[in-house]
Amino acid sequence: MNIRITPTRLHGSVVVPSSKSIGHRELICAALAQGESVVENISVSQDIEATCRLLQAFGASIEEIPSAYEGRTAYRVKGGLTKQGEALTVDCGESGSTLRFLIPIGLYSGNTVVYTGRGQLVKRPLEPYYRIFDEHGVSYEPTEGGLPLTVEGCLQPGRYALAGDVSSQFFTGLLVMLPLLDGDSVLESTTPLESLSYVTMTLDCMARHGVDVQWDGGRLFHIPGNQQYMAGTYAVEGDYSQAAFWLAAGTLGHPVECLGLRHSSSQGDEVIVSILQRMGAVIGQADSIAAHPSQLTGQVIDVEDCPDLVPILAVAASCGQGTTHIVHGARVRLKECDRLHAIATELNKIGGCVEEEPDGLIIRGVGALTGGRVSGWNDHRIAMALAIASQRCSGELIIEGAECVRKSYPDFWQDFAKLGGIYRVEE
Repeated sequence: MNIRITPTRLHGSVVVPSSKSIGHRELICAALAQGESVVENISVSQDIEATCRLLQAFGASIEEIPSAYEGRTAYRVKGGLTKQGEALTVDCGESGSTLRFLIPIGLYSGNTVVYTGRGQLVKRPLEPYYRIFDEHGVSYEPTEGGLPLTVEGCLQPGRYALAGDVSSQFFTGLLVMLPLLDGDSVLESTTPLESLSYVTMTLDCMARHGVDVQWDGGRLFHIPGNQQYMAGTYAVEGDYSQAAFWLAAGTLGHPVECLGLRHSSSQGDEVIVSILQRMGAVIGQADSIAAHPSQLTGQVIDVEDCPDLVPILAVAASCGQGTTHIVHGARVRLKECDRLHAIATELNKIGGCVEEEPDGLIIRGVGALTGGRVSGWNDHRIAMALAIASQRCSGELIIEGAECVRKSYPDFWQDFAKLGGIYRVEE
């Protein structure tokens, strides 16, 4: 689907989707609990559906029920994973979180599992798990290093080591599973641990479900065994990584107010507020968070702990003045697409001045863009960032493959229209 956007300044209020990252974690913890839980305020997306699909294959019961939150979904989850009669083939879609979080859970369930997926997911790195499997006697058979991947065996309590500079998703997968084993474990990061906020988010979710991990704040996690996840009712907070698009829109257009966000969140992407403020944005924080038209100026931005913000920060910097230097973003090349290359390529097509570096971007603010035809790269965050860039285009902006927003934010185009965005589907 190609979208033709007529440039206009967005304005108004939007209820941001609930956090996809927290939604994954809450559903997994509920599925590991004995008894019935309700996970509330879920914004359904293809990634969340993938996690539900795998948990159901492993033996959990997950049922959609009416939500107390308008426009949201609630899930009734009856936990308890079981070994099935034969090998399972499960479809992770394009969700890296689903795949990496649930490989250890699949081992805990006792099943032989064939993991499949689509798009860039089939090539995204899994070597950290392969090294652990080799060390702990787990059988695995990848296809050309990736998916389909067959995994069979079990993990025992003990000492586990992971490099901390690849993805925190591997840490989350092990942290969630190891407390269930019959004995204590230690998980060590062999390098400085990046994306600390995502690990904190995991530990916070586990604690809400009654599971304790002793973290020294650095590289060591001491994980008591024989723990149980508690069933209950849990509500997911709003997503700062999605709010980032609307907050940037408010600085580039007219005021935009984001509803449903929690202040002092464990989400690392909450830093979008302080980053934009450092660039000169006027942002008010009360019951809601509202961004106002501002002149943005160049800054050095370290994205080690907030890699998902790179596309929209590149747009904001391009529409500002001065030079912005995004650093420590090498892992952004391993997302749904190479996001450093993709956002640089597309912004340069429409009048931007963006230079790639191995681990970042140099962005020279041009203030205004020309419009034209760009690609969404089958990446939800690239497509959404380009939609926000349309506000500063002098002519129509055509985004090819705009349906990719379904991965994380299926209602993005409806919310874009609610804020005054003008678009039509290209014939």
